[in-house]
Amino acid sequence: MENKKNKGSKNNFLFSREIENQDDFIPIMVDGDDAELNAIEVPAVLPILPLRNTVLFPGVVMPITVGRQKSLLLVREAYAGNRLIGTIAQKDGQVEDPEITDLFQVGTMAEILKILEMPDGSTSVIIQGKRRFRISAIRESVPYFSATVKELDDILPKTKMNEFAALVESLKDLAIKIVKASGNIPPEAQFAVKNIENDTFLINFICNNTELGAAEKQELLELDDLRERSTILLTFLVREVQMIDLKKDIQKKVKIDMDQQQREYLLHQQIKTIQDELGGNPSEQDIADLRKRSLNKKWSANIQSVFEKELSKLIRMNPAAGEYSVQSGYLDTFLDLPWNVYSEDNFDMRNAERILNEDHYGLEKVKDRILEHLAVLKLKGDMKSPILCLYGPPGVGKTSLGKSVARALGRKFVRMSLGGLHDESEIRGHRKTYIGAMPGRIILNLIKAGTSNPVFILDEIDKVSSDFHGDPASALLEVLDPEQNSEFHDNYIDQDFDLSRVMFIATANTLNTIHPALRDRLELIDVSGYLIEEKIEIAQRHLITRQLVNHGLAKNDVKFTKEALVRLIEDYTRESGVREMDKQIAKVTRRIARKIAFQEDYNKKIGVPEIREYLGSPRFNKESYEGNEYAGVVTGLAWTSVGGEILYVETSLSQGKSKFTITGNLGEVMKESAAIAFEYLKSHSLQLGLKPEVFEKWDVHMHVPEGAIPKDGPSAGITMATALASAFTQRKVKKGLAMTGEITLRGRVMPVGGIKEKILAAKRAGIKEIILSIENKKDIEEIKEVYLKGLKFHYVVNVDEVFEIALLNEQIRNPLTIS
Repeated sequence: MENKKNKGSKNNFLFSREIENQDDFIPIMVDGDDAELNAIEVPAVLPILPLRNTVLFPGVVMPITVGRQKSLLLVREAYAGNRLIGTIAQKDGQVEDPEITDLFQVGTMAEILKILEMPDGSTSVIIQGKRRFRISAIRESVPYFSATVKELDDILPKTKMNEFAALVESLKDLAIKIVKASGNIPPEAQFAVKNIENDTFLINFICNNTELGAAEKQELLELDDLRERSTILLTFLVREVQMIDLKKDIQKKVKIDMDQQQREYLLHQQIKTIQDELGGNPSEQDIADLRKRSLNKKWSANIQSVFEKELSKLIRMNPAAGEYSVQSGYLDTFLDLPWNVYSEDNFDMRNAERILNEDHYGLEKVKDRILEHLAVLKLKGDMKSPILCLYGPPGVGKTSLGKSVARALGRKFVRMSLGGLHDESEIRGHRKTYIGAMPGRIILNLIKAGTSNPVFILDEIDKVSSDFHGDPASALLEVLDPEQNSEFHDNYIDQDFDLSRVMFIATANTLNTIHPALRDRLELIDVSGYLIEEKIEIAQRHLITRQLVNHGLAKNDVKFTKEALVRLIEDYTRESGVREMDKQIAKVTRRIARKIAFQEDYNKKIGVPEIREYLGSPRFNKESYEGNEYAGVVTGLAWTSVGGEILYVETSLSQGKSKFTITGNLGEVMKESAAIAFEYLKSHSLQLGLKPEVFEKWDVHMHVPEGAIPKDGPSAGITMATALASAFTQRKVKKGLAMTGEITLRGRVMPVGGIKEKILAAKRAGIKEIILSIENKKDIEEIKEVYLKGLKFHYVVNVDEVFEIALLNEQIRNPLTIS
């Protein structure tokens, strides 16, 4: 059997590439030149090879499969000789052993280019058409046909060449359009057609490879006139294009949209098949995983029942539904919670004391209270005791104390910052039916800890705010109340969770903004500031070593002298804690690291000159006492968020009409204290030797320096009263004296807070004597002796005692008189 490879398929626009190896591949266009084709003469006698269902045109290369014994003998003998054969199409391709009458009379002389023995035992022959011929007479039929032939010439048009050129371009365009529209024709055919420049070969190539029957192709082959052959071929191609367009229209018209339910069913079936191939349905795997995780939980029968109920809801849900992911996420969170999972406590009190001393220098009162708390926990075994609240200025080590407690007990440590918290759902969570619902931060931190008894730091509890979202401080009441937190209810989990064994430690900078009911549940521990000596110890024990490690330096690369640390503390920081000092040490360390990296010389011993070189000019002037050279100037003590400070109250008099002016960026409370002090002075003027008329002759201007810094509070009351008394009596204030206390209209001196910070500020400024309310004496008794060394305290009940202690008896040169 002789046939074009893959006969009848739409791949016959290009011959098949499967018939030979890549090394044997022969291009489609081997010879498209008319001159070369015409150079080969047609012999008078040619062996005739019948072709089934195909027609060969001149110039075209085509593979055929040879199966008949006659044909095999013919091609092998021809290949051994001049390689020229005559190919003629059968009239009926079904005839197995054709006679000469079964063949057309016009065929194409072909050259055998190659014979290939295929792996399946068949023989493929690569042939190329050369010239057309017509059979004149049959000479032999055994062992194969041979015939006398007459060569046929293609007649090129000699007139209307532009018309013929347009006809050829139309053929090319239609052929390319058919290639693009058909999904069965290889895309290489488009490239081949575009690059054929010879008109005769282009016509023959399209005739050979178009989707036409053998009879139609034979009709084209028998035409001598190329114009006529092109015109008929154009008719065939137009018909083919119309057939392609018609098929597309029919497909669009008969296309029926599937029913949505049927479509979803088919898609689900496909997904299920894919999932089975990959190991199973993901939703079933998720449910199996949830069940497996629940087996290891140490929860109560009630919680187990809740879990099974929620899991059964998930099983009944369609995995494609939006509620499925919500329910799945809820169960994940439910299982992540550490139900009845507790870390074992280490109640070695000596070890706890050692860790606290290692991590923190000073703070003896605070560490003693923490050790007492741990001792009660060891003996009692539960946490139903007051919640500790460490309050004090920033940077004194409140949060790090919680870390030390966790390390001492061997518990997990979690920290939750409450600064700026204003949404109650941040504590209690959202109900899971809401979009984007999630548990509260209490539950999330317990999941993070992995145990139900971590050390839980509630940082900056004084900065909790409230708005239309609710009051988080009220929600914290349940968390921090030992009588309630065993049944803490999170809206997302919707089940009670036991917080009674969590060790909560709150931190705050000030107590004034803490919710009163919340404050009532806290045991307040004052974590005050450090002395310079304590800061030096902290730097040498902790901060310098940590910064060396953080900056990749060895211990021997740098050493701070004590004088350098003193200068760093006094000139470059102004705080009760050590956070700013830590930043300045880091800055010095970075400068050293840079010098080492650049291989520059530097002094490993950091002294005062190096501090000035690395940190620049001092940022702060040392708080120092400025003396008592002028009447009306008094030194007071104030508390700020960064610790204690000294402040000066200055009063001047000028002749006028009793106008009272206050300046210095003062708050309302401080202005009220000034007004009370002035009224007290006017009502008790005779006790100071002043006539009442004196206040009508003078204008008073009271000023508190550093106007850029807001100042408020009642603790400057006696300071202002003393400044006014000093100005009107022209008696200077005792040297080295400072005072703090609130004043009433009756002249009583009321106690104030922040005593330790104020004392530290006084020591830094070189103050020797301090006047306080007698009710503050208890605060002094709780302060360590080292803080009080070098200070003398005067405890007073009323302002008259303050005047007696503070004001010197002699007047300055120009005593205030009334003309």
